[in-house]
Amino acid sequence: MNAYRWLAPLLFIGTTLAGCASGPFKNMSGIFQGQTKSERRLIAGIDFYEDGDYATAIQLLQSSLDEGLRKTSDQTKAHKYLAFIHCASGRERQCRDEFSKALDIDSAFELDPAEAGHPIWGLAFRSVKTRK
Repeated sequence: MNAYRWLAPLLFIGTTLAGCASGPFKNMSGIFQGQTKSERRLIAGIDFYEDGDYATAIQLLQSSLDEGLRKTSDQTKAHKYLAFIHCASGRERQCRDEFSKALDIDSAFELDPAEAGHPIWGLAFRSVKTRK
């Protein structure tokens, strides 16, 4: 496990609390200077996914999309990780729906080679991609 894995959730919490007038996190918002709240949620969501906390990851990834990620690459990344979670959880329809949303945003979207070779979501992604 990455030695800094704990940092993103801590910083996410810190920036959420940064609006408070007092407390230990009041000056942490500078760490994410230039990043929007939705971008911070995306980063934290991916970290929670990688730690296996799918419920928290889904909440953060979906809220990052709802709040309006600026870059299409970030939007497709959020949908990709949501698809991975749904596939890993046996929700094939939702998995395919998330891949479809990613491809609607960027028709050239592809999985990394290691991701594409995965026996569950690699197959789901290819089936959606061939229909687009």
